[in-house]
Amino acid sequence: MTPQTAVPDRPRFRVLGVDPGSRITGFGIVELRSRSLHYVHGGCIKLAQYPFAVRLQHIYRELAAVIEQHRPQVMAVEKVFVAHNPESALRLGHARGAAMVAATNAALEVVEYTALQVKQAVVGNGKADKGQVQHMVRVLLGLRRKPVADAADALACGICHLHTWENARRMHAGSQGAGTAS
Repeated sequence: MTPQTAVPDRPRFRVLGVDPGSRITGFGIVELRSRSLHYVHGGCIKLAQYPFAVRLQHIYRELAAVIEQHRPQVMAVEKVFVAHNPESALRLGHARGAAMVAATNAALEVVEYTALQVKQAVVGNGKADKGQVQHMVRVLLGLRRKPVADAADALACGICHLHTWENARRMHAGSQGAGTAS
């Protein structure tokens, strides 16, 4: 999905943000209503006690249920970073794959952002730490307390997409109007 073509046909635009992990997968639903961000739902899928293949199944099933219940229009997920441990990177890739299949099976488009892009969009600093991300997610969504780190990262991913989409939409609208004045 390109931000220029992602014009929601409803007055709200919902994004499912996902912070995939093989032990804990964070998720969060954020909504844009009248240029204002709103928290809808978020949490963590805790998986450490299960064998690896069962973890992937849980990620898929839990996210499919969240998608069914909250009906987002798109899923935003962090891109895999190059890890020092190849096995960890591979497991993270599997977790991302399970999340992406849940989204595509529900006909959602999947967009990807680097951690740097997410932090830049939410905190204004691509090298922000987890505490800063949690704080800004709380502020931007008007939450009473900071969400747990994995849920905050997922919500931040969703916020990043909404900012990116809204900025692209405004630029597109501006370029359309610029050529019509005579």
